[in-house]
Amino acid sequence: MLDVLIVGAGASGLMAAAALSNQGLSGEIWEKMPRPGLKILITGKGRCNITNARYSSLADFLSNYTHGGRFLYSALTNFSPEDTLTFFKRLGLECVIEQGGRVFPESERARDVLEVLLAASQKSFDLKLEKSVTKIIPFKEGFLVESKSDSVKTKSVILAIGGASYPLTGSSGDGIKLLKPLGHSFTPLKPGLIPLESSTPFIPALQGLSLVNVKATLMVNGQKIASEQGEMLFTHFGLSGPIILSLSNYDFMKANIVIDLKPALSLEQLDKRIQRDFAKYSNKDFKNSLQELLPQKLIPVIIDLSEIDPSKKTNSILKEERLKLVELLKNLDITITKKRPLKEAIVTIGGLKLKEVDPKTMESKLYPGLFVAGEMLDISGYTGGYNLQAAFSTGYLAGISAACKLRQSIVK
Repeated sequence: MLDVLIVGAGASGLMAAAALSNQGLSGEIWEKMPRPGLKILITGKGRCNITNARYSSLADFLSNYTHGGRFLYSALTNFSPEDTLTFFKRLGLECVIEQGGRVFPESERARDVLEVLLAASQKSFDLKLEKSVTKIIPFKEGFLVESKSDSVKTKSVILAIGGASYPLTGSSGDGIKLLKPLGHSFTPLKPGLIPLESSTPFIPALQGLSLVNVKATLMVNGQKIASEQGEMLFTHFGLSGPIILSLSNYDFMKANIVIDLKPALSLEQLDKRIQRDFAKYSNKDFKNSLQELLPQKLIPVIIDLSEIDPSKKTNSILKEERLKLVELLKNLDITITKKRPLKEAIVTIGGLKLKEVDPKTMESKLYPGLFVAGEMLDISGYTGGYNLQAAFSTGYLAGISAACKLRQSIVK
């Protein structure tokens, strides 16, 4: 009988194995895909945003989770972002902190992160690939875990098989199939950190335009839900980029995104800035007076929305027209029709209900010896390293908790 069987060789599963190896315990890791850590390899556009180092307190860090932040308190206390950096540094992986506190490997290679995790996890755990779990059967001494080809008895199980985003990496919602028959319940799985589709007519004309240091506000039924400031991208179907992905984590069907193109300026300051530009180009056509204020691709769209004649001389533009332009630049309204499909999401919103898991150990409250970690849990955060940190922290806590439980059973 195995001490521990870990199901899933992603961030949380490999971290759990590393924690157990450091505790002197052994077992097996089963991974359904032909290669481990496929999702790690694509995070951060192949650079792997390991964690985030910009926060003043644990409460501040937890405020970056839209789902399950309070549940993560014990996990992050046991394995904090600083512990994550120390863990990788001890294993020879140097990291750098970039804009917004995002932490990346110095090499800018996600593969280096995966190789470190594999080395740490395989000290005393055997990795078995193309091994898909079909059923978990509890019995008095532990669990019988079945695959398509065979089965194994184990004292403890750590389930770390992800959510349902990026199914080509192996995350296809298998946790529901395994745990629902055991009586566990799940919140609906929805896309998180996902681009948004829009029906606004000018969107196709802006495809490929990236904006830096703008502010986007999510409005649902006329109510402000949240705002994010930073980078965004226009696509052929709608909006993407870091601040849009973060806003997508909120629950909504249809909504509006209001973009402040000049968040550093008040309405009055922006009006004065435009007056200076108009004075500088007083004899120019309106269409030729905005090149210092806006990206070239955005100018025709703003001119059209302002309803100012593009051939009108700037010295003839009325105050009312100018103030309407100011308002437009501070409140560019875009209609959101829906989120992109779950299979395109970076993370899954929803999962195993947190009330059925002990936050101090990651152990199931229904089945002692069964632990759950990572994206299977109903936890999701903003872009910027928060979701990977949740995977590392819950995986680590599941690992040390399983080790503690096994030692207690030996003493008895």
